[in-house]
Amino acid sequence: MKAGIGSIKNIIAIASGKGGVGKSTVAVNLAFALKSKGFIVGLMDADIYGPSQPGLLGKREQPKGFEGAIVPLEIDGLKFISMGNMNQTGKANIMRSPMILKALSQFIMGVRWGDLDYLLVDLPPGTGDVQLTLSQQAKLSGAIIVTTPQRVALEISYKGLNMFQVLNVPILGIIENMSGFSCKHCGKTTDIFKIGGGKTLASSSDVPFLGSIPLDPEVMVAGDEGRNLIESNPNANSSRMFMKIAEKVIEVQNKISAEIFEPMHVQIDCGKLKIVWKEDSTVIYDTFKLRLNCPCADCVDENTGKRRITEKQIPLDISATRFNLVGRYGVSVHFSDGHNTGIYTLKLLMEMPNDIGKTSFSV
Repeated sequence: MKAGIGSIKNIIAIASGKGGVGKSTVAVNLAFALKSKGFIVGLMDADIYGPSQPGLLGKREQPKGFEGAIVPLEIDGLKFISMGNMNQTGKANIMRSPMILKALSQFIMGVRWGDLDYLLVDLPPGTGDVQLTLSQQAKLSGAIIVTTPQRVALEISYKGLNMFQVLNVPILGIIENMSGFSCKHCGKTTDIFKIGGGKTLASSSDVPFLGSIPLDPEVMVAGDEGRNLIESNPNANSSRMFMKIAEKVIEVQNKISAEIFEPMHVQIDCGKLKIVWKEDSTVIYDTFKLRLNCPCADCVDENTGKRRITEKQIPLDISATRFNLVGRYGVSVHFSDGHNTGIYTLKLLMEMPNDIGKTSFSV
């Protein structure tokens, strides 16, 4: 078994715009719900500063290594990894961003995940380095946005949703957490933090609404005890809701997988970038013009949008030497003049044949 994510069928980011919306609780219960349906599931706790999965899963021991890679911990058949298990001191993870990203890269490429149907990635709140690095280093199958019904949470959740849209990551849907209080005695639900905001956000953003999770004491107790709620109390109202959401996730994921837009093939051919977009459409990009239209901050002023690089600064015989696919949203090209910081989005590359005179032809 090799380390890395190469044998994982679906990688799904569980994200939120702000903290305190119960994203990690949703992630762990959704993982168990998917597992209960017969799938092989993993859970990556990418919240390096505030890892909560060891407590929610009731497993705090340090993972072992094997042949230079980390062997993920396992509970009830669910594989998981968390910085909370790596740091056994219990003290704060005081780390600058480069160290955080190094840890995330190790979780992505240095863990023996094996063959998984789903890997859920519990992200930190916000739209920062971790979210961007994950989107660049992993081909995300989709993202799920967790929110609570309040207006302030919805407004910030939209920003997280928008970030994934910009990165060409499909939005599988929105989950509204803490959607009313569910009384285990009478079975009635009381709307404490309002209700329906998640559905409204989904509708206005034209993305699926996956469902609502009420405030349920059973969820809190299971989390505190590190217990699998889906297995230990399958008849709890929240357990049933997580199972319904898992069914919806599977349905939406299968539909989106058939619609995901990305190149069929990318290569460097005689110093030029060649992309097969679909069976009857191939584009060979003029390297000089491709370099001239580099979108990076060195070539374009971020504040004014004015292009800094001129034609005179580019060698006439410039060639493309290699490329890297960046997640699902772009291609990074290395040029013979040493420049390699530009990420050309798929949208930009699709528009380039018409915008700057590339040659497009059918094969």
